[in-house]
Amino acid sequence: MWPTLSLLLLAPLVGEYVLGNVPVSALPALVVLAGMYGGGAVLIREVARRTGRGWPAILVLGLAYGVLEAGLLDQSLFNPDFEGHRFLEVTPVPALGISAVNALAFVVGHAVWSIGVPIALVESAARPGPWLRRTGLAVCALVFVGGSVLVFRFLLRAEGFLATPAQRVGAALTVVALVLAALPLRPRPRVDRRVPRPRVVGVGAFLLSSLFVLMPDDWTGFALKIGWLVVAAALGLWFGRGARWGAGHRFAAAAGALVTYTWLGWFLVEKSPGPLIAHAVLIALTWALLVVLGLRAGSSGTRPCA
Repeated sequence: MWPTLSLLLLAPLVGEYVLGNVPVSALPALVVLAGMYGGGAVLIREVARRTGRGWPAILVLGLAYGVLEAGLLDQSLFNPDFEGHRFLEVTPVPALGISAVNALAFVVGHAVWSIGVPIALVESAARPGPWLRRTGLAVCALVFVGGSVLVFRFLLRAEGFLATPAQRVGAALTVVALVLAALPLRPRPRVDRRVPRPRVVGVGAFLLSSLFVLMPDDWTGFALKIGWLVVAAALGLWFGRGARWGAGHRFAAAAGALVTYTWLGWFLVEKSPGPLIAHAVLIALTWALLVVLGLRAGSSGTRPCA
């Protein structure tokens, strides 16, 4: 059970707390957020591993999760004043009622940091294959649904906003389309090709993810983010098929992306002594976790995991 419980907690910690979007003082909310974030991450990971699918499928399912959360649960995709942020004022797409650049950032952010990074980090220290039996999987599904309903109801009361029926139907259809797109994605045979050292992968992941979050919130930034996705996907597919690509490489890619959140969070956290100190402690613990998992992943060699 420890990998499952770790992923349940790590997904919201990375997706919200390390990012600084939710302050450490709101740590009790982790119980609810773990149901939505962690339950979603566990379900995606278990479905992929039980059906013999690999990381391309996990990340596409992560995109589906991103649309589900941003479009149907917290509805930040459509809310013109979500938590006081005017997200829809930049790169507006009036026909859909969204901001193109922020929609892309929200969905990809959830796929990479809320789903992909926590799964990769926990898998670097856990055994491959499924972690749960059918009963555990059913319980996890109930936890995910319960957590999602609680988040939806809380934000509905707090924000007083509900997307239009057309927007909700469109988001739901997009989620279904992405899930169906993930189904054919099965691992291809590994080939003998050169792959960079894990430390190079980690630095590359840090630079790519940092560039992604630093791109401007305008149409130029939107185009650059699309280009980033193409480059990142191409590199991941090319090197990921290498026979020498192992646990150390997968950990390094996730760690590099997580390090981006450790500096980005300082721009979002409240600028007063208490929150800053609490956030500093959280970041220190995050780095300590990366060190421990890095040592574990380094000792795993090239254990295959598509």
